[in-house]
Amino acid sequence: METTVLQDQPYKTLVHFFYEWERSQPYKVFLRQPVGDHFIDITWGEAGRQVRIMSTYLNSLGLPPRSNIGLVSKNCAHWLIADMAILMSGHVSVPFYPTLTGPQLGQVLDHSECKVLFVGKLDDWASMKTGVDDNVHKIAFPSYSPDKPSVDSEATQWNDVMANYAPMKSNPVPALADLFTIIYTSGTTGNPKGVMITYNAMVQAIDKTHRQMAHDLPETRFFSYLPLCHIAERNIVEATSIATGGTVYFAESLETFARNLAIARPTHFLAVPRIWTRFQMGVLAKMPQKKLDWILRIPILSGIVARKIRKGIGLDDAKIILTGAAPMPLSLLLWFRRLGIHIQEAYGMTENLGAVSMMPPDQIKDGTVGRVNEGMEVRTDPITGEIMTRSRWNMVGYYREPALTAATLKDGWLYTGDVGELDEDGFLKITGRVKEMYKSPKGEYIAPAQIEFGFADNNNIEQICVTGQQLPQPIALVVLSEAARKTDRPTITQSLEKTLTGLNQRVHTYERVRKLIVVKEPWTVENNLMTPTMKMKRNIIDAHYGTYYEPWFSREEVVVWEE
Repeated sequence: METTVLQDQPYKTLVHFFYEWERSQPYKVFLRQPVGDHFIDITWGEAGRQVRIMSTYLNSLGLPPRSNIGLVSKNCAHWLIADMAILMSGHVSVPFYPTLTGPQLGQVLDHSECKVLFVGKLDDWASMKTGVDDNVHKIAFPSYSPDKPSVDSEATQWNDVMANYAPMKSNPVPALADLFTIIYTSGTTGNPKGVMITYNAMVQAIDKTHRQMAHDLPETRFFSYLPLCHIAERNIVEATSIATGGTVYFAESLETFARNLAIARPTHFLAVPRIWTRFQMGVLAKMPQKKLDWILRIPILSGIVARKIRKGIGLDDAKIILTGAAPMPLSLLLWFRRLGIHIQEAYGMTENLGAVSMMPPDQIKDGTVGRVNEGMEVRTDPITGEIMTRSRWNMVGYYREPALTAATLKDGWLYTGDVGELDEDGFLKITGRVKEMYKSPKGEYIAPAQIEFGFADNNNIEQICVTGQQLPQPIALVVLSEAARKTDRPTITQSLEKTLTGLNQRVHTYERVRKLIVVKEPWTVENNLMTPTMKMKRNIIDAHYGTYYEPWFSREEVVVWEE
């Protein structure tokens, strides 16, 4: 890094933005960390002080320039402070999922060659720690609660660093070609891959999406709860809050999530489809659908009730409301739209900074994931339909994986692995994944995601996986919603059969689902059947249930309940 005059820079990285807000609004609250019934507030000035002290400490360790520094923690105020300290001290930020097991953490630490690791808010550090070599220098975040000790008493303590080191005085800034971060994918198949992203990539993505993300708002607020190590939360919360000088609120725990969100009242909010479904179920638990439908038909009353629901969730001030990571059922989009919650679909992946397309609020085209962003080129393979992207914010490659890089980046085009269609207006539709598609015994291609989408309107289904590559026809594994699990079996069976009959009338003969299997165990991150970003691990699900596929397929009933 070089020390330079900020005003002379023709571009702004996150480091530049941070310096700007630290100087111009030192007393404005940047981070709000909930602890029980109160908040620990950290201003831009205080955040700057802590970032600068930690940068001094990191530089005192004598690391080679541009060293990779790891960070493992749930979302919290010091996650962002530590991340900025890594950048300000001239190193590369390498965040990891806080749900990793010890061996998984050990694998990515070894692969990324991190010799320093920030350790923060975690549920089971004792077991995760088994994957960390003794030669990795650990720095522990402070505890937010006086009755809770540091997560690792043997590590260098954050508060000790704050008490014994001086703040960095200079304003070092990165070169555009420098690595900004290495983001490890969530690993739906195989080991996670380290996606290398430069400062230039982030600068270009911010420049081309700033208008639609900032929305010219005088004040921005964010609610951080999805993993900050994932590209979506890194973009929507970290990058956008720092670019706009906003305030970030955090979720303290799953139990306090609803209360924390209602207090935050964010202007920007991102949720995956499963979260939107849970919001819907929460509303319907208090007001049945028939009553809600009746109220929404009455002009004045409908507005009052819709506003009350938006406020109850915490989205009454939200201007940018996004969903992504998985297909969003149209029925769910329309349901929220009736309440005045206009959810914009967005599409991207870690390898292209998650910034391929976004639904314009004034030109909605349902059934697509929005219009391709300015500066992004998209084309599809004429045979397989695979989506390829080219932009100035594509990754530079996978860390220490030249063969994988060469297979994914070809002539400047990133092969996404997603299958889709691009219309004449520049709107993109996703129809599946190349690796998920398989041939039926008669040689026809089956795209499981498109079939699964046909079950989206059945509120009794929380998760579904279409599979059965070796079977004469597909089958679908179903995890019931919480409400459905409390309902009698004949009622649920009848509902599932009705949905299946309707779906099979709309798809090709070879795509028709022969059996619905209601499984007992929900798919979660904890049992390794879901990634931390709520995506199914299809290969793990197949390995878990595969020996039962043929016996289930041979049963007489259409809906089979796992015993």
